[in-house]
Amino acid sequence: MNIFATWLATMIRENMRWKRPLVREPGAIRVFYGYESLPTSQEIASGGLVKTQDLQSVFPNFPRGPNLLYLISSALPPYAPRMARCAKKAGAKVVLNQNGVAYPAWHGAGWETSNRFMREVLQQADYVFYQSQFCKLGADRYLDPRNESCEVLFNPVDTSFFHPSTSVFPLTSIRLLLAGSHHHFYRVQSAIDTVMRLRESGLDARLEISGRCCWHTETSSAEDQLRQYIEDHSLAAEITISGPYTQEQAPILFQRAHILLHTKYNDPCPRLVVEAMASGLPVIYSASGGTPELVGSEAGVGVPAPLDWEKD
Repeated sequence: MNIFATWLATMIRENMRWKRPLVREPGAIRVFYGYESLPTSQEIASGGLVKTQDLQSVFPNFPRGPNLLYLISSALPPYAPRMARCAKKAGAKVVLNQNGVAYPAWHGAGWETSNRFMREVLQQADYVFYQSQFCKLGADRYLDPRNESCEVLFNPVDTSFFHPSTSVFPLTSIRLLLAGSHHHFYRVQSAIDTVMRLRESGLDARLEISGRCCWHTETSSAEDQLRQYIEDHSLAAEITISGPYTQEQAPILFQRAHILLHTKYNDPCPRLVVEAMASGLPVIYSASGGTPELVGSEAGVGVPAPLDWEKD
């Protein structure tokens, strides 16, 4: 691969993108999210790109002739700092949606390199939306402290789309849900262990595991490990693996459960938690990261977890 050729092609493309007329209509906002195309709500997406599925309905993606660059720290495009420089040079504004950062516990070796690109974008941003106080805490610690032209703004939820079910499910069996992208085995392991202990105490607890299993390079390897763990604990009849889901499918997923389990430690700003609460689900969660800010004292129960940047 010719690195210089790739660099040159990127420079030419971005210079051309931002040299086009920035304003075609007075007062018009033309947003570019850093990608030529973005997934729709009918397509499977994960992480930061899910945010763009809602944003596009109000501010469509303009790969040509934009006047505002909106970047999401957890879904930065290749060469994001260079893209931001080209945008600012052309007089466009740069807005950053700052989620979590790389830190030693979950990232391991190379976390400094991963943060370098986020730091460069944050330093160039005209405005920063931190997705939680925890997100700002992490960014101030590992990127660059910032106290001007910024605010903490939680992930939104469309309550006309995410709402409680009109059907009432009997509590003869407790339906638990674990959803989202599972980047570490402990997330599903904790949920399975919870079901096992509930059943040992006499409760008819059942679990649905939805979302991507991606703690191994190959998804199939992660799913094999998951199924084996379920088999080893004789819970195959009580646990369902439903796999990845789209935003269009998410409301039904929440509406067929009683409780959301959110086992991820130090989750910066879990969107699925507010979607679950809007759907009428209380949340049992790791009381770490940004999740306690979202759930508060009345919408669920947190399992105490100390803040630790070195151990996950």
